[in-house]
Amino acid sequence: MTNAHDMLFRTLADPTRRAIFERLCREGEQTVGALTAQSGVSQPAVSKHLGLLRQAGLVRDRHEGRQTHYSAQLAALAPLTDWTNQMNAFWQSRFDDLENLLKRMDQ
Repeated sequence: MTNAHDMLFRTLADPTRRAIFERLCREGEQTVGALTAQSGVSQPAVSKHLGLLRQAGLVRDRHEGRQTHYSAQLAALAPLTDWTNQMNAFWQSRFDDLENLLKRMDQ
């Protein structure tokens, strides 16, 4: 796994960052203030989490006057989707092998 993959997994491992990202996915572009209002953590903490999400490519920021607006970048999840699909194929193959073994043992 590359460093970019590691960064993606580490970034999404934090429940607060994951909740912020999920909210941006569900509700669309949000300001730091709007994200802070429902996050249960301080504005500086939300800003730090957003910075890490931005570094991982999971959010994009857009400045408008004194406000910074953040939006989710779903394409950044591609490595996670690819990894999940690989693991799914791996385990499906293992289960198929086990099923075949059990069928042979039943005969």
